[in-house]
Amino acid sequence: MTTPLNLVIATRESRLALWQAGHVRDLLQAQGHRVELLGMTTQGDQILDRSLSKVGGKGLFVKELETALDEGRADLAVHSLKDVPMELPDGFRLACVLQREDPRDALVSVRHDSLATLPHGAVVGTSSLRRVVLLRALRPDLKIEPLRGNLDTRLRKLDEGQYDAIVLAAAGLKRLGLVHRIRQLFDVAEMLPAAGQGALGIEIRSHHTAVADALAPLVNQATWLAVSAERAVSRAMGGSCSMPLAAHAVWQGDRLRIDAAWGDPDGPAELVKAHAEQRLSSHADAEALGTAVAAELRAGGAR
Repeated sequence: MTTPLNLVIATRESRLALWQAGHVRDLLQAQGHRVELLGMTTQGDQILDRSLSKVGGKGLFVKELETALDEGRADLAVHSLKDVPMELPDGFRLACVLQREDPRDALVSVRHDSLATLPHGAVVGTSSLRRVVLLRALRPDLKIEPLRGNLDTRLRKLDEGQYDAIVLAAAGLKRLGLVHRIRQLFDVAEMLPAAGQGALGIEIRSHHTAVADALAPLVNQATWLAVSAERAVSRAMGGSCSMPLAAHAVWQGDRLRIDAAWGDPDGPAELVKAHAEQRLSSHADAEALGTAVAAELRAGGAR
């Protein structure tokens, strides 16, 4: 075991973010470390009247946390990995990826049991360009409207009648004990998840080796290799978390299979799809696999 440390975790202040940071705190305390949380409000939490793709992408959720790390006010930051930009700033690194929760998307509705039973022209809320293109491919008749805010805010807007249904990550609902709100769990074959969806990533300053050592027992290597492949697809396609791109990898024995899909939010509902699989054991191998899938997407017309 590493020497016990006094650690501060930087976290957003939404209920889900605090649950995630608290989960990591409990795991570290079980290793003998003393851990405190530093709650922060990010730009991504404050700008709710515009889509993320128009105001800087999901990196807006991590910048203030990185400032806290840089200034020494915190030792690590816990992120939903799908919110983490594909390229971290100089001096920062991903030091740990935990075991993945359910990566699927979930349909939440007050009155309707599934996507198939939504009436023609129903209003569906999502903040994700990925979900927009996937939903259009499944139900081109739906009216898809922007939906911003933390998980509780999104559920409140649904309950107020602003939407017939909304699509959320199943992982967040499960972590907060809200499984009863899920009407339908989408099969990954019809709603392919975002890169990193369902996984927690921990960011530190690159030179903080003692913190990295403390996090080592929390690492789930199988998840980390899978999300490395997924994130490599996004990186090769331009690096934005706010693009209409899905990428999801699963282990089949000792082989990793990755599927990806891209759609044009302003064009036809058809998707460009690609997949590949291979045996691998390193992050370099995983990233090469993801890069190859991105090349296949571009060959099929994705941009």
